[in-house]
Amino acid sequence: MTNTPPPRLLSTGITGLDDILHGGLAEPGLYAIEGDTGAGKTTLCLQFLLAGVKAGERVLLVTLSESTADLRAMAASHGWNLDGIDILELTASAESLSADANYTMFHPSEVELIETTRAILEAAERIKPSRVVLDSVGELRLLAQSPLRYRRQILALKNFFSRARCTMMMVDDPRADNPELAIASIASGIITLDRDATEYGAFRRRLQVLKMRGREVREGFHDCRIRRGGIEVYPRLIASEHSTSYARESIKSGVTALDKLLGGGLARGTSSLFLGPAGTGKSTLAAQYARAAAERSEHASVFLFDESIGTFLERSAGLGFDVKHVVDSGKLVLRQVDPAELAPGEFAHLVRTEVEQHRSRIVVIDSLTGYLNAMPSERLLTLHLHELLSYLGLQGVTTIMVMAQHGLVGAGGEAPVDTSYLADTVLLLRYFEQRGAVSTALSVIKKRTGMHERTIRELRFENGRIDVGEPITDFAGVLSGIPRLVVGETASRGTRK
Repeated sequence: MTNTPPPRLLSTGITGLDDILHGGLAEPGLYAIEGDTGAGKTTLCLQFLLAGVKAGERVLLVTLSESTADLRAMAASHGWNLDGIDILELTASAESLSADANYTMFHPSEVELIETTRAILEAAERIKPSRVVLDSVGELRLLAQSPLRYRRQILALKNFFSRARCTMMMVDDPRADNPELAIASIASGIITLDRDATEYGAFRRRLQVLKMRGREVREGFHDCRIRRGGIEVYPRLIASEHSTSYARESIKSGVTALDKLLGGGLARGTSSLFLGPAGTGKSTLAAQYARAAAERSEHASVFLFDESIGTFLERSAGLGFDVKHVVDSGKLVLRQVDPAELAPGEFAHLVRTEVEQHRSRIVVIDSLTGYLNAMPSERLLTLHLHELLSYLGLQGVTTIMVMAQHGLVGAGGEAPVDTSYLADTVLLLRYFEQRGAVSTALSVIKKRTGMHERTIRELRFENGRIDVGEPITDFAGVLSGIPRLVVGETASRGTRK
């Protein structure tokens, strides 16, 4: 009994897709690329061919629906040059009347399917490519006139290129209602591209590997985006695949009273939620942790959903917490995020880049309210956030999430989504009235990783300092926003006695 060697894997030219495929596409094979118009099928196939050119391979593009000029124009929009790709154009054009034309051309309405297939095979025998793209098989389906004839021609192409050790991609529209017109059972693998319109903002694009014969792949939907330079694919994050060892220690904020309130600081590898109404200082406290880490020569990253980088720097400087020097040093990275243009998988990719490439040890998400707006539903937000926090925890990263509650004062403030159970630590901020003034109260409601103070302290920002006062003992009902003076009541009762 002989052991069959593993197949050679070909890179698709898309890093994220190769990750999903655990290395690339097995050679040889027939792979169907499916999706609606404008989903990026041709772009993906061109990246596959260009990866072959880069590897020194001969590659062939058979186009039945677009002219060579159109393909080159599209490639130019991505900054590509197609000179290394042999193009066989089988569309009707003026050049087909010239005997000196570079490519063999046929019109589907005038030529039988067998002649079109013969042209493809003759070009393949002449060029001897290791990669072939057929764009698209919809034209062959129209020429076939019957499901049986169409299926036989597809099988003939598959067998020919398989014997030639050639890997082939066939571009197709969504599979027809008639199963006999589909190539699902013939193909070695099927990759689908989805493009969904959102109520506001850019299209949401996703990729899914529906089938990959004899191999395991990363299943499910994966967010992707078409940019200049091609398709970028962001593999779905699976936290358990990214475990690492790290030192267990407390992360200091640089504010002694705040660290004392938290029982020594935030534990490394945990997540914290800073919760409270707008303006209570949540973002400032989170920025203080990031600045303190940067000043310890650790890397920190702040993802801004609700304000611009310029506003963040100006606000920090206005409060006396200038962070520009650590930003300029590269220790603190500020990234502005537009929820209307961002998919959750892309955001997870941005976070992974900061952690794995720049070694960020503190990640601030400011705020979860903006992150929620980037998600199609609250249920998916929780799932994505759970996986992201688990990943960061396994990497030893301390995560701080900022979330604004509805309302300003009183007990009616509610968060847009309950994520408190996901966080290891919850820091609650509240406005309360005190002697004719509005003050801010601070308390640690929850900490999974150790003891913490259960007192309520006043938070003040004065003269460029964060001041956490002594425990508030003169009032009851502070966290409700409507405190009651208890010292005065006690003194009054004593007088009556």
